[in-house]
Amino acid sequence: MQSIIHLEGITKNYYMGGQAIPVLKGISLDIHKNEYVALMGPSGSGKSTLMNILGCLDTPTGGRYVLNGSDVSKMADDQLADVRNGEIGFVFQQFNLLPRLTAAENVALPLIYAGVGKKERMERAMEALKKVGLGDRSHHKANEMSGGQIQRVAIARAIVNNPSLLLADEPTGNLDSKTSVEVMEIFGQIQAAGNTVVLVTHEEDIAEYAKRVVRLRDGLIETDKLNEHTRKAVLQ
Repeated sequence: MQSIIHLEGITKNYYMGGQAIPVLKGISLDIHKNEYVALMGPSGSGKSTLMNILGCLDTPTGGRYVLNGSDVSKMADDQLADVRNGEIGFVFQQFNLLPRLTAAENVALPLIYAGVGKKERMERAMEALKKVGLGDRSHHKANEMSGGQIQRVAIARAIVNNPSLLLADEPTGNLDSKTSVEVMEIFGQIQAAGNTVVLVTHEEDIAEYAKRVVRLRDGLIETDKLNEHTRKAVLQ
């Protein structure tokens, strides 16, 4: 099976007063195309640092990271920016929508950086919004939508470029239980359509939606197990 993520001995140090503080201490991991993986771990385990490296938002101190066949470990910042825009879709806890833009305009933003013309941008934005059930809300702004709808817009923005990898960082952290189920249903549909989904969460019930759970502790992988009883989103 083809690995979309291949990590070999990834380390990450931060420096305080000239002293190295190790956060990741040698992470080796393969995530295959169309997998649905949850990254878990207590505060200080290194899961957020690992997520930033997976998303090419940060670079490792040591080791090798191959994303979809390209070694991104040693890439310059401008190359990493191209990889982020073309290969990776991000969904964050804080949504990060621009309040003055409509839902469709927010979704289309990554396509501007990709050099896509306006007509095609809006067509693809509408297609992405329909996939998350918001085709009828395309002209609404964030203050005219619920938290769950805003997160759906953020998911549509993340998939509008047809990325190889979807990274979700605590995507239900600001949502109530019912809305969380709705959002997890969408992630399940995205994965079922052929996308690779990596989810960072501290919530056990959210991790149960993933097919595989990787747990970190003290900068190392503690366990890496298939989820035998994957939870399905049941909408009321």
